[in-house]
Amino acid sequence: MIGGMQDVPLRVTSLLDHAAREHGTREIVTRWADGTTTRTDWAGIATDARKSAQALERLGVKRGNRVATIAMNHAHHLSAWYGAAGMGGVLHTINPRLHADQLVYILNHAADRVLFYDAMFAPLVDAIRPRLETVEHFFVFDGEGEYRALIDAEDGDYAWVAGGERDPCGLCYTSGTTGHPKGVLYEHRSNVIHAITECQPDAFDLSVRTVMLPIVPMFHANAWGIPYACAAVGAKLVLSASNDAGVLCGLFRDEGVTHSAGVPTVWLAMFAEMDRTGVTDFAALKHVIIGGSAAPRAMIERLMKAGVFVGHAWGMTETSPIGTIGARPAQWDAMPFDERIDLLAKQGRPTFGVELRAVDEDGFVLPRDGQSSGRLHIRGPWVIERYFGLDDGSAVDADGWFDTGDVAAIHPDGTMQITDRAKDVIKSGGEWISSIDLENAAMSCAGVGEAAAIGVAHPKWAERPLLLVVRKPGTEVTADAIRADLSDRIAKWWLPDEILFVDELPHTATGKILKRALRDRYRDHVLPGGKS
Repeated sequence: MIGGMQDVPLRVTSLLDHAAREHGTREIVTRWADGTTTRTDWAGIATDARKSAQALERLGVKRGNRVATIAMNHAHHLSAWYGAAGMGGVLHTINPRLHADQLVYILNHAADRVLFYDAMFAPLVDAIRPRLETVEHFFVFDGEGEYRALIDAEDGDYAWVAGGERDPCGLCYTSGTTGHPKGVLYEHRSNVIHAITECQPDAFDLSVRTVMLPIVPMFHANAWGIPYACAAVGAKLVLSASNDAGVLCGLFRDEGVTHSAGVPTVWLAMFAEMDRTGVTDFAALKHVIIGGSAAPRAMIERLMKAGVFVGHAWGMTETSPIGTIGARPAQWDAMPFDERIDLLAKQGRPTFGVELRAVDEDGFVLPRDGQSSGRLHIRGPWVIERYFGLDDGSAVDADGWFDTGDVAAIHPDGTMQITDRAKDVIKSGGEWISSIDLENAAMSCAGVGEAAAIGVAHPKWAERPLLLVVRKPGTEVTADAIRADLSDRIAKWWLPDEILFVDELPHTATGKILKRALRDRYRDHVLPGGKS
């Protein structure tokens, strides 16, 4: 048959080429850790990325080799992302908040050959450096230092390495797991499809008019794909090497930020800073993505009342990471405000390319009735097939389904609602209590700054909820007041048997509450009336 289409490989460097060619003067702003601000644009990033690729080749890095970064969000990190992929390497972003032993394991398991890092992490790198088996070259990113000198020795006259769209280009290890972290190897094709999908109005709603400040770090699941998606549309990027709430609030105003993305804990810090300084509006902000863990209803409500749309997202390192995201349905304009919040408090619907299902303990697919909760499975072109460097076979079943470890219900309209992690659900008297729903209800109570619910052993009910609460600064909310407030929000049998106040809650390296540590800490805790 005569006819057909051009077979052009989908490679992430094509995203940068497009941004440089069609949106070359659109700004990339960096607020560095030392408080200085620098400005470049997509054309400048493209030049630096080519210089970075040349420099890596001069250092002896070969196609398929891993190039590691321990760094926050800034323009040098961005150019290294594209430079490593452009010379055929694999950019390996590493979370600096992990334990030193985990960092050593990750760097050695990945067999990284080069490590770029921020000056603020120099003590960490110096401490683990003698234990690293494969890293040959170390360079500091910041300012006009080692990285700048390295790439400016090149002329930038460089053609990207040609290759297939299924070549690997990125590597990220999971965090907060039991045992060793596992590596997820991203492909050019998966990242490009993910980026294009992310730009859609019912996803991140990105365009050339967007001014995006990603609070999510570039080491956290590809910064949720934002550096790729923003290149696809030529959006202005505002990058901050500091996640200090005061710094971020200033950038929102000074740079006219319209879009942002981050985990719930950073928004709680932003709210506290705004309350402290008396700021009541979010400047030009119009759209935020909240993910990483469930967003409390009170958080969504505050943003929405201020005119900021909330895209409540769910995903994981293994899903690149977007799996679902909250979007306006066809009947949005006719929906009362409370119904809108009810909808956005759930985790949203799959984008094109993603399929979801919930299954019971016997593997039977559950109905989409919004009531039946089971293990959440996912499949799609940017979902993992197997973990990097492990010989334990495929990570999916025979039909391509990946078991996420989450417990969820799927509603008739396709909206997915996480009810818990399989290991975090509280099983009381044979019934499930969603720790997430209980926590979100507690977060809506006056005076509660942060909350965590865990199951504690009970002689009659097997488990009962213990609620741990961090008070908002300057408040003296009591357990009785919280319990009374909760009585209007949740079923009576869900009410926690005890409410304890703590100064802080432990968090994973990506900002999620570390339930495993809490369960270990309170394993022998005796609830009131809980003795045999």
